[in-house]
Formats: sequence, C-alpha cells, structure tokens
Amino acid sequence: MAEVQERALTNDRLWAPQYRLLTAGLVGTITLAAFEALAVITVLPLIRNDLGGLGLYGWVVSAFSLGTLFGIVAAGEQADRIGPARPFVIGLVLFAGGLVVGGFAPTMPVLVVGRALQGIGAGAIPAVAYVCIGRTYPESLRPRVFAILSTAWVVPGLIGPALSVVVAQRFGWRAVLLGLLPLVAATGALAVPAMLHLRPQAPARAAPRRLLDALRMTVGAALLLAAFSGHEPASVALLAAAVVVGLRPLLRLIPGGTFRAASPLAAAVLARGLLTFTFFSVDTFVPLEITAIRGHGPALAGVAITAATIAWTTGAWVQVRLATRWSAHRQVATGFLIVVCGIATVSAGLLTVAPVALIVCGWGVGGLGMGLGYSPLSIVVLRHARPDAQGASSAALQLFDNLGVALGAGIAGALVAVFATSGSPTSAGLGAAFAVAIAAGCAGVAVAWRLPGGR
Repeated sequence: MAEVQERALTNDRLWAPQYRLLTAGLVGTITLAAFEALAVITVLPLIRNDLGGLGLYGWVVSAFSLGTLFGIVAAGEQADRIGPARPFVIGLVLFAGGLVVGGFAPTMPVLVVGRALQGIGAGAIPAVAYVCIGRTYPESLRPRVFAILSTAWVVPGLIGPALSVVVAQRFGWRAVLLGLLPLVAATGALAVPAMLHLRPQAPARAAPRRLLDALRMTVGAALLLAAFSGHEPASVALLAAAVVVGLRPLLRLIPGGTFRAASPLAAAVLARGLLTFTFFSVDTFVPLEITAIRGHGPALAGVAITAATIAWTTGAWVQVRLATRWSAHRQVATGFLIVVCGIATVSAGLLTVAPVALIVCGWGVGGLGMGLGYSPLSIVVLRHARPDAQGASSAALQLFDNLGVALGAGIAGALVAVFATSGSPTSAGLGAAFAVAIAAGCAGVAVAWRLPGGR
C-alpha cells in the first residue's frame, strides 16, 4: 500500500506546476518521434511501389539514423554552450524541413535526402531531453521521467501503423509525412517555453573537435554503407575510405576498449550497438516480407509493427521488476536470445507454407526481447561512467545505438538489392539479411556476459 501511494505521489510531482510544461513537452516530443518512425516503416512498401528504387529501400532508414548520429553530438554540444532551447528549435525546423522534402519527393534519392534532414533534427530530441532532465528534475524523479517517456511509445504503437495505412490509402503516402507537421508545431509550443529558463554552461574545450569527429564519423558510416551497396572495385575503395575517414573519430567519441568490451562501460556501449543492429536489420523489412513475399496488404504489416512496439514496452516494464533479482548480463543476454528467437520465427515466415500470423507473432517476440535488453544497458552506462563524463558516455551509447540502426538497415538493404540484381527472388535476399541479424544477435549474447554480474 505504501509503495502504491509513493508511486502516485511521484507521478503527481512530475505534473507539479514547475515541471508540468516540460513533462508535457518531452512526452509530446517522444510521441512525435514514435509516430514518425512507425509511420514511415509501415508505408515504406507503398513508397517503394510509387518511387521504385529497391536498392535504396534500406537507405530510407539508414539516412535518418546517419543524420541522427551527427544531430546528437551537435545538439548536445550546443545545449551546453547556449542552452537547450535554441538547438531544440533548430532541430524541430530541420525535422519539419525533412518532412516537407520527403512529402514532395519525386524520386527515392530525394526521399533519402529528406530523411537525412529529419535525422539531424531528430538527433536534437534525445540530446536536449537528457540535458533538460538533468538540469530540471531532482534525482528521485528521473527514473519515473524515463519510464513515462518510454510509455509515450504506446499510443503511437497502438494507432500509428493503422492510422498511417488509412491515411496512405485515402490520401497517398505523402500525406503521412506532411500530416506530421502540425504535431511538430504543437511539440515546439509545449516544450520550448519550458526550456528558456535553462541557462547555458561553460563551453567544453573539445566541442569543435567533437563536432568535427561526429561529422567525419557520419561520413565514414555512409561510405561503409555505400561500400556494401556497391560493386567491386568501387566497394573496396569505399570501404577503405570509410576506415580512413570515420574510424579514428569514432574511437575518440566512444569509451576506450569498446570493440573489445574491455570494461563494463565499453561492453554496454558495444552491446547496445549490436542489439539495435540485430533488431532493425529485420524490423525495417518485416513490412516488405508481409507485402512482397506473402502478398498481404500494408494493414497487416502495420499489425506486425504494432505487436513489436507493444511487446517492447511490455518488456521494458518487465525488466524493471527483474532488476532486483537478475544481473545486468543476465537481463541483456536473455533479451538477445529472445530477439534471435523472434528473428528465426520471422525467417520461417518466408516459407509460403507457413501461416503469415507466424511473422506477426515472431516479431512480437522480437520486440519483447528488445524491451528486456535495452534499458539495462542505459543503467550500466550511468552507473559506471565517471561523474564528470556521464554526458559523454550517454552520447557514446546513443551514437552506437543509432549506428547499429543505420548499419543494420543499410547492410540488410544492400543484401536484398544484391540478390535482386542477380535475379534471385526477394525472399532470398531477406533470408540472407535475417541470417546476418541472427549472427549479430549471437555475438551480442557473448558481449552481454562481459557486463556486471551484480543486480
């Protein structure tokens, strides 16, 4: 009874007058990001039918994530120097501009450019949100803030895919993108006034280098994806350029020994990248599997995305209850294994003799695994980061998070395109992409056991 009363009191305090506007603004911001992400994935098969460009299918998602990589670092640095309000506004303007470019895109390459603009703008959302939460809410309220922000995905997950399908069928897929513009304006009207009182901190000495490193790393990641999408000898040259341009900046932006999982902090960052790579290698292409391979409409594809989203949220709350009994490495390893099981089930759906419901159920299982494994990695990073480096460590986690999304969707898209170019059926390309995702998930299980063993 006392615990229930304490939770109610905590929730009431989140909506106290001094926090109410910021809480509403942050929830609105996450809701906007969730609607956009789920809507684009759901209607992407319709976009592909209209604009063509199967070879750029994965780039529609990867371009967004690549833009986010730069936006996270840029907005976080600017929030320290000039306060969070201005970079947040700039981020919303870029996000809206990307929606306009994508909504009127005549070709798939133009849509990719619009998605990159959206990504830069969307990168401001987590960067500025972390700054605002750290400077506004007392430590006792922060866990509840993050829980509410996670729950902000529930409503978009329930109605977003279905609503996007209805809008796309009645007004066209362009209306799905352009219809988000009023939500951008409403989000800004709620959040910006609450950010104006937050004063800037002293500029970090390494800020210019961090921005340059972020830009070079983003370009390097784009070259890497282009290498997977190209043909020899061009792919070899692009791969070499990606290493030269992006590797050293990336190493400066992440904890030392990350690729060796040399410490709990490094292992958490690496595990987060592998987890998002594993999941989004498949998540981007589940709608394509349902529509192009199994011959069903986008409505059923939306159901699969909704199932994964709701299961992810459910898993996130389950891991809260498990945190007092399970260690971090057990939670994350279990999450990886469940995601791999979900991908294996989705892969079985490539067989026409299998019921299509298998894909929907399998991807719900994948979402559950993400919910179990995702949040504990954030807790490990905050626990093991130095007090004066929590911002940089959180940024490294988010960078690997989005890098995993970009590389997962991009490499899977490249495999689908390569198989299509060789005359193989789309199902063969999807099967290869799903196999790569399973391999990455198994590697993630091994990395997870480098995480702390305590509760």
